Amino acid sequence: MVPSVELLCLDAEQCIQCAEHEYPNMERSHCLPKLMTFLAFEDALGMALVCMALCFSVTTAAVLGVFVKHRDTPIVKANNRSLSYILLIALLLCFLCSLLFIGRPNTATCLLRQITFGLVFTVAISAVLAKTITVILAFKVMKPGRTIRRLLVSGASNFIIPICSLIQLALCGIWLGISPPFIELDAYAEPDHIILVCNKGSVTAFYCVLGYLGSLALASFTVAFLARNLPDTFNEAKFLMFSMLVFCSVWVTFLPVYHSTKGKVMVAVEVFSILASSAGLLGCIFAPKCYIILIRPEKNSLKGLKKRASSKGF
Repeated sequence: MVPSVELLCLDAEQCIQCAEHEYPNMERSHCLPKLMTFLAFEDALGMALVCMALCFSVTTAAVLGVFVKHRDTPIVKANNRSLSYILLIALLLCFLCSLLFIGRPNTATCLLRQITFGLVFTVAISAVLAKTITVILAFKVMKPGRTIRRLLVSGASNFIIPICSLIQLALCGIWLGISPPFIELDAYAEPDHIILVCNKGSVTAFYCVLGYLGSLALASFTVAFLARNLPDTFNEAKFLMFSMLVFCSVWVTFLPVYHSTKGKVMVAVEVFSILASSAGLLGCIFAPKCYIILIRPEKNSLKGLKKRASSKGF
């Protein structure tokens, strides 16, 4: 970033530059100390983001409670209970991890921000991918004697989550080993403030983490798209496809907006993207199921599901 020139003019012919941590007053007769600033919890923007994060966290916890309470109903069983629990817990952590980006940065939060973000989102997206693959295995290749059927029964798709998470963990470890995030004072983004920010360290490592998340999201979207026309009595592939479409749209929009902002607005954009993409996953995948469980319980039974399937010709 090119430093701005803050000149203090003592008379018409003599001007001197203020120190890096100072700025001239309106009359350019004195140098005033710059105030330290960051995205604080007390700021209107910070408070709004905190309220959003807490509201979404409570909503996610409530959805998890609904799924646990109705764990023996057909709609919960059919959509793989364990993967649903893992995805809901991961989404809860996604909402909570956004709080690490708000408040005064320190060495610990600078390290935890990006690493926690990368890992919990990897668990969430890999859970979506595992759920989508489970749908395809259940409807496409479940035939007696088939090897794929044995994979379905053994829960082989559940191994996608630890494998994908270990790859992301390795990328994060390389990031911390080469050039970890650190605290930085930005004295030039605003003329009268020094902004306390977390420098990401290795920009390449940061985009590798984001790129890996993007590749997982794209794979999940592609698989869900291919499974969208399967019988939908139990099929959630359409909802998974829409959730990944929302997720990808948020982060594709994030990149140009992120690079066009600076200071604490840049941090706010990242927090908003975390909340929006997580909310997209929560709403697209679990809102239809909660509607049936809570509002239309007659459809959440074997009799209701068989009637629905026969009316669709399946």
